[in-house]
Amino acid sequence: MRKLRQRGGRTRLPLTVRHAPVPWEDQESTWRQARPAAIAAGLRRATSRPSGNWYVVGASRDVRTDRPTGRTVAGVEIVLWRDGHGEVCAGSGICPHLGAPLKDGAVRCGTLICRWHGLALDGSPFAGWEPWPAHDDGVLVWVRLDRVGGEEPTELPVVPPRPLAGDAIAAVYTGVGACEPQDVVANRLDPWHGAWLHPYSFVDLQVVSTPADDAPDAEDALIVRVSFKVAGRAVVPVTAAFRAPDPRTVTMRIMQGEGAGSVVETHATPLTPTAAGLPRTAVVEAVMATSDRPGFAVARILAPLLRPAMRSTAGRLWRDDLAYAERRWRLRSTGRFPG
Repeated sequence: MRKLRQRGGRTRLPLTVRHAPVPWEDQESTWRQARPAAIAAGLRRATSRPSGNWYVVGASRDVRTDRPTGRTVAGVEIVLWRDGHGEVCAGSGICPHLGAPLKDGAVRCGTLICRWHGLALDGSPFAGWEPWPAHDDGVLVWVRLDRVGGEEPTELPVVPPRPLAGDAIAAVYTGVGACEPQDVVANRLDPWHGAWLHPYSFVDLQVVSTPADDAPDAEDALIVRVSFKVAGRAVVPVTAAFRAPDPRTVTMRIMQGEGAGSVVETHATPLTPTAAGLPRTAVVEAVMATSDRPGFAVARILAPLLRPAMRSTAGRLWRDDLAYAERRWRLRSTGRFPG
């Protein structure tokens, strides 16, 4: 491989040219390295970690001051809006009066007004309606559902380390699949599938380090070298670490290479109750891209134009990955899963 350079030795573009690209069918197989027991052990470690009963319900940009937003977590209807100070309010989406859908209400000066009979909620307890803890981390909105989670509640969710907001471009993709959160997490804890299932995006993937089955939290990371395809034989090689900080989250952080410090956070939120015959899970993925290149300041200015492309890229990957997760659930639910 050869980097594209300019005078003075500085890399002009963060690209490497693959001189002898290997056809998809001739690349080294990864099925022996992708041990089912190792993926299962990583999943067990992830699901054993506390969440404090916090669930990601969407992008911060989705919760607005001019109208309410409706979400469902584990069969529980949730309404969200912003009060007069811009803070997120959350609670049951069922009006305590006669059950109207509060997501169809209106927000006026920070107060949510039910369209059926005008019951007004300012975010504080009123007429049988109770607020639920909510947290806006600047990229995503979380809601704490103690009855759903059943764990010891925490004041705040476990928000993984991220690049500083002013130094990054953030975009959030949301998709829905017929599977359970564990199937989404298992997909993300299997990086070995990357170059096989997503050849349009990844090449030359190598998992260089895997944690022991009983690894402590600080050492529980999959370290991967991979190249992102740009065009033709031009690629961007990086080294990345995959971690699961809570039962429904997997992060990928670029450790070395272009965009070091950039993070992809994947959150799996159950939409249906645990006992549902056909589960549905929302994948909420936040991509936070950063770079120390001077030109990245211009990219931040153009962030509104770049976010749709970032969401489109995530969506293409998740069309494949949700098929993986859905297939895994179908086999598990019928006793045919070999892993």
